[in-house]
Order: sequence, then C-alpha cells, then structure tokens
Amino acid sequence: MPEPSLAQPVPSPPPRIAFDLPPRTRNADGRLRTVGIEIEFAGLTAEAAAKALALSLGGGVNQKDPHAFMVKNSALGDLAVELDLRYVHPVRTKASFLNLGAVLAAWLGSAIRHVVPCELVTAPLPIDRLDRVDRLLSVLREAGAKGTQDGALYAFGLHFNPEAPALDIETILSIVKAFVLLNPWLRRQVAPDATRELLGFADPFPPDYVRRIADPDYWPGWDQFMTDHLAANPTRNRDLDLLPLLAYLDEAGVRARLPNEKINRRPTFHYRLPDARLSDPGWSIAPDWNRWVAVERVADDRDRLDALGRAYLAFAGEAKSWAELSER
Repeated sequence: MPEPSLAQPVPSPPPRIAFDLPPRTRNADGRLRTVGIEIEFAGLTAEAAAKALALSLGGGVNQKDPHAFMVKNSALGDLAVELDLRYVHPVRTKASFLNLGAVLAAWLGSAIRHVVPCELVTAPLPIDRLDRVDRLLSVLREAGAKGTQDGALYAFGLHFNPEAPALDIETILSIVKAFVLLNPWLRRQVAPDATRELLGFADPFPPDYVRRIADPDYWPGWDQFMTDHLAANPTRNRDLDLLPLLAYLDEAGVRARLPNEKINRRPTFHYRLPDARLSDPGWSIAPDWNRWVAVERVADDRDRLDALGRAYLAFAGEAKSWAELSER
C-alpha cells in the first residue's frame, strides 16, 4: 500500500488536565518507564482509521490483513489499528479449528465490523509523554470515530499498560494490594458503562481473593502468589489483568494453567477499567491515567497501604461507603 501524503497539521486540542507522574518513574534498569495505550472505537474501519492517523501524524500505512493495519514511524511511534476479534486475523489464530483461512476471515470481519469495535494500540510511550495521546483522540474523532456514549451495542474500553517499576514480588504485590483497596473508589470515579459490566470484560477480583490480597500479612513468594492468583482469576477479563505480567515472568507456568487464553506476555500491568469516550470533544485520557497514578502512590507508601488493608478487613459497610472512606 502506498504511503500517505506528507503529514498535515493536527488541530490543537482544548486545554487538558495535567498528566501526573507516579512516584517511581524509572524501571529497575534506570530507564524511564513506558506506557502502552489501547483505545476501542466504532464508526471507522481499521483501514480508514490508519490512513487518518498517518495523514495527521506522518508515517506509512502497512496492511497486515484486510482488518489489521500498522502506521509505521508516526509522530507518536508505531500505531496498530485492527478489528478487535482475533478470529478475523488468521495469521495469529493458533488453534487450527478456529483458523478460518484468509478469505473467510476477511469476509467475517466485513460482516461484523458494525458490531465489533476497532482497537488502536500504541507502541510503549515514555511515561512523561502521555499528553501526546490526546492528539490521537482529535484525529480519530474528526475522521468519524465513535465512543461508548454513542449508544452502540458494544461499549468501548480505554486500557493502560504501564511498565512495572520493578519485577520483584514486593513491588508487584504492593500495586495489586493498592488496586483492590481503591477499586470501589475507582469504579465510582470511572463509572464504567453498564454494557461492559454486563459482558464481564473488566470484572473486579472475587471478594474472597480481595480479602486475601488486602491482608497486611499477605506477602507470599512468587510461586505462592501465582498459584493463588491463577486459581482465583483464570481469565484476562479483570479490571486489572495480571496475565501479561505473570506470563512475562513465568510463561510456561501461566500457559500450563490457561492454554487457550489470549495472553501477550510483557512486563506491564493491564488496567482495563476505563471507558473510551471518543465522541466527546472534551474527553482526555488524563483523568483515568491520574487515577492509576493514585494507585501507585498508595502502593509506594507501605504504612498507608497496611493501614488501608487493616481498615478494609475491619469494614462491614457497602462498597460505596468504602469508596468514600478510602478516598479520604
């Protein structure tokens, strides 16, 4: 496919909320941490979205299959745009009984593209440059992309993939603990669309598992933590999906337990709770990112984390009341 014409100026977005930085901005190797962003949308084909992005941000469009495209070397790095259903991408469908072949996969993708969203996936971006992602929102919106609030049959997600600041059990478990303790507050703030709640794409962790994780005395080794986590969460459909990170650390162990689950191993958390609201001209990813930073701030303060855990185990009220308490 020929490359698009030279990049056109991108309209300046309206003033945005500042993007907060987490307490630990560098990884264990001393490099600035990165964050990958995933944004689901409707109203555009993957090809149309890729061309619009390349026209505004520069770069060339490469077709991987009829429903998957890559914008190479844009102003925001490489960008993947594709229909968000693996069965229409035959090259990546490993199970033979689900591999439809190129022709049938292309036909299926065309038939269902009005009910299955497309997904934009950025390359890992430096953690101090997330404000640039808001440029993508303007480009897609002006090209006709639609978001959750447009009354589609399928609600759309905004996912963050923040690189873990370190890969030791204490760092990872501290963030998981902070997340489960702040989850009711996050859900009150985010207010995810009821359709996503119904379909279970971003379910919370089971209550019994939350209580185990929240316990200030729960600091197991890696083997025990992975055993506990996979037993309680044999799915990626969690508001905080740990499978990519756990697979990065022990791919054989994770795949032995979940051989058919779609898992892309990487040293990142996969935060799936927020909605994508592309049709709103004032929408920015900053508030949702800043809520994730709040989780990391609590995780980085062991005294606060333990105190919050003890308070949670002693709390007997409803989730909305805990949300208010944890916020304070």
